[in-house]
Amino acid sequence: MGVIGSIFTALFGGGHNVVVETAQVFRENAEFAATREADARTGALGQFGAEFAAPRQGGFDRFMDGVNRLPRPMLALGTLGLFGAAMVDPVWFASRMQGLALVPEPLWWLMGAIVSFYFGARYQVKGQEFQRSVAQTMALVPQVTANLAVLSDLGANHAPDANAALLDWRAQNAR
Repeated sequence: MGVIGSIFTALFGGGHNVVVETAQVFRENAEFAATREADARTGALGQFGAEFAAPRQGGFDRFMDGVNRLPRPMLALGTLGLFGAAMVDPVWFASRMQGLALVPEPLWWLMGAIVSFYFGARYQVKGQEFQRSVAQTMALVPQVTANLAVLSDLGANHAPDANAALLDWRAQNAR
C-alpha cells in the first residue's frame, strides 16, 4: 500500500488536488466563476443602491429629475403637434419644413446618433424584458398542455348524454 498511498497522496493529498488544479488550467471552475459573478453583481448593486440611498433634497436635483423625464413625451407630443399644425395652417407648416431642408447633413447625422443612443438603450432593455417574458411564458407550455389534456378528459367523461337524469327528462319531453 505504500506505493499506492504515495500516488494518492501526490494526486489528492497535501491540502491540494493536482487533478482539479490541472483541469482548471484548461476549463474554468464553474462554481468559482459563479461566485465571482455574484460578488461583482452584488458590488454593482450596492454601488447603485448607495447612489440613490440619500433622498433628493435640493431643488436642482428635483429639477434635473424632471428634465430627464421630458425627452420622450416632448418628442411624441411634438410630432403630433406637427401633424396638427400641418392641418391647421399648411403654408406655415410648409415654410418651417423648408427651413429644415437647409439644415446641413452632418447635423442630421449628429441628431440621429443622439436620438439612437438615447432611445436605443431603452429599446434594448425593453426588448430583453420582452424576451424574458416570452421565455417564462414558453416554460409554462408543458403545464398548460397537461391541464388542457385533463380538462379534455373531464369534458369527454362528463358529456351531457352521460347524465341519466337529463336522458330521462329528454325522454319524457320528447312525447
